[in-house]
Amino acid sequence: MAIGEIAIRVSGQGLQEFTSQVADWVSRLNVGEGLCTLFIQHTSASLLIQENADPSARRDLEQWFNRLVPEDDRLYTHTIEGPDDMPAHIKVALTATSLSIPVQNGRLMLGTWQGIYLWEHRHHHGERRVILHI
Repeated sequence: MAIGEIAIRVSGQGLQEFTSQVADWVSRLNVGEGLCTLFIQHTSASLLIQENADPSARRDLEQWFNRLVPEDDRLYTHTIEGPDDMPAHIKVALTATSLSIPVQNGRLMLGTWQGIYLWEHRHHHGERRVILHI
């Protein structure tokens, strides 16, 4: 069993791949088999496994979600932190704050076109923290 942490710099809304950082961490542990769990410590960013080959898939997903959950909706009451705050919380509720990926022979068992993404839902610039556990 091991616990680690990855800090991911973000520069606004969007999907940011960090598959290689997780794969490197798993590789350094020399674990034969197990389950790698990722957990994000934030309420306005989420985790996602998504296609990592064609960037248009990510753009389409981001645009669809922004249309589904628009900013500046008059029904929002949680607005003190800005127009992107409540939409970010809704997007997190529709996605995930944790992922589980099997590990075999010291490697993540992701499919050929799968990548691990942090999905920043705010116009936030800074760092997000993801906890890893095997």
